Amino acid sequence: MATILIVDDDKQLRRSFEKLLSDEQYTVLTASSGEEVLAIIKSARVDLAILDVCLPGINGLQTFKAMREIDPKLTGIIMTAFSTTETAIEAMKLGAFDYITKPFDIPEILTLIDQAVEAGRLVRSRVEMDVVPRTTSSEIIIGQCKVMQELYKTIGRAAPTDATVLIRGESGTGKELVARALYQHSLRASEPFLVINCVAIPENLLESELFGYEKGTFTGALSRRIGRIEQAHRGTIFLDEIGDMPLSLQPKILRLLEEKSLERLGGHETIPVNVRIIAATNRDLESAIADGSFREDLYYRLKVVTIRIPPLRERLQDIPRLIDHFLALFSRDMNVDNPGMTLEAKEIVSRYHWSGNVRELSNAIQKALIFSRGCPIRPEDITHAIEKKSEAYESADEGYPEETTRQWIRRVLLSKKHENVFDYLNDRFSSAVIGAALEITGGNKSITAKFLGLSRPTIQAKIEKYRLKVETNVKEENPSSSDPVSAVEKSSLHDVNNSGISPTK
Repeated sequence: MATILIVDDDKQLRRSFEKLLSDEQYTVLTASSGEEVLAIIKSARVDLAILDVCLPGINGLQTFKAMREIDPKLTGIIMTAFSTTETAIEAMKLGAFDYITKPFDIPEILTLIDQAVEAGRLVRSRVEMDVVPRTTSSEIIIGQCKVMQELYKTIGRAAPTDATVLIRGESGTGKELVARALYQHSLRASEPFLVINCVAIPENLLESELFGYEKGTFTGALSRRIGRIEQAHRGTIFLDEIGDMPLSLQPKILRLLEEKSLERLGGHETIPVNVRIIAATNRDLESAIADGSFREDLYYRLKVVTIRIPPLRERLQDIPRLIDHFLALFSRDMNVDNPGMTLEAKEIVSRYHWSGNVRELSNAIQKALIFSRGCPIRPEDITHAIEKKSEAYESADEGYPEETTRQWIRRVLLSKKHENVFDYLNDRFSSAVIGAALEITGGNKSITAKFLGLSRPTIQAKIEKYRLKVETNVKEENPSSSDPVSAVEKSSLHDVNNSGISPTK
């Protein structure tokens, strides 16, 4: 657990903090003066320092500045009973995570401390790229295939610049890891790195969270609040899920990118800020522009450099390395011997369509390891760990049950993600139709072939091509050409008309 240093000349306040944070499973150190603090920083690892401004000898701001000279990545929160504009601005300029006034609400201070500790972890925890599988750090981008090598090259070229970067990729592909790799290889690597999830924060709070507010702006605004963008001055802001940012906030982000300035909520002062913006989304921004939910001018400002993270199905040769990595990682975390995985289980993992990408693969291996009982992970462990999904809608960008086929086709065409889009659509429909027919015929390939007007070898080839799962519960036979579905319930044909795969739906 993280170590927090409390710096205040009030002995009772130090004790209160020590009890409060110990109950939250933090390790707590205390100091009453700046001189004492500097001795601690030189001898112990501190993840977060909470300092009072008024200290005997050198004050809290001077102490924090000296601490940062010793440890440039140290995260700090400045607190005082006497808030002034100058003190707040100076604290932010020194790189403090936040500035708070006494007295404070306990739930609020605990939330702020959790956020500061996480921000410090992101700054310190280095993301490695293309590391050998024996490495058990969780902060690794793994992949040796051609598309991943190109990804590393792009990160290397973009990182040392201040260019805005737009990271695109499906859910679970590792967009935050790429953002952090960009930050850690940048010239701002010793400055703050703050993550803002544009979906996780309610719309009515997102503006004040990003831009801050002035005292009296709304009920409960008892003092000036410095926003996250100001807090990241000289550092990097990662705007995750920016495709879901409310349209009302997008002009403010555009102004930040164009003019390097902002205004706090309820304020009229133009505040210059020096931050680098990295953004990410799994949305089709081109479609969002077309339907009016995303500004075109902001889109072009964001995509100075675009990094596309490939889905797992486009980098199947990396799956064995990912398997080895996650097995080593979770075995270490669970304090068990790495049991390995059978070849049959690895084959299932390699053939499965990972719609949740690396995150889904990670979760499945962790679950399989839990149920393997110390034995090598077997096919049944993997199939138990994989959630059942509709074959017709296997991936987030490939359609949803509530969509009509025409809507789905339009979205795929507009996404521009598939170079040979006609072949892609043809394969998706063929897979869905043959899969549905196999379900209707109970997995009987001969009946399925007659049913669809194809030869049995063609059906077999399609099954292998699309890696369709065939569960046979009808005896294989040679049905008459006049009644290709004689071995199955004819009433099940009703399911075809309601399956959602008809091109005319």
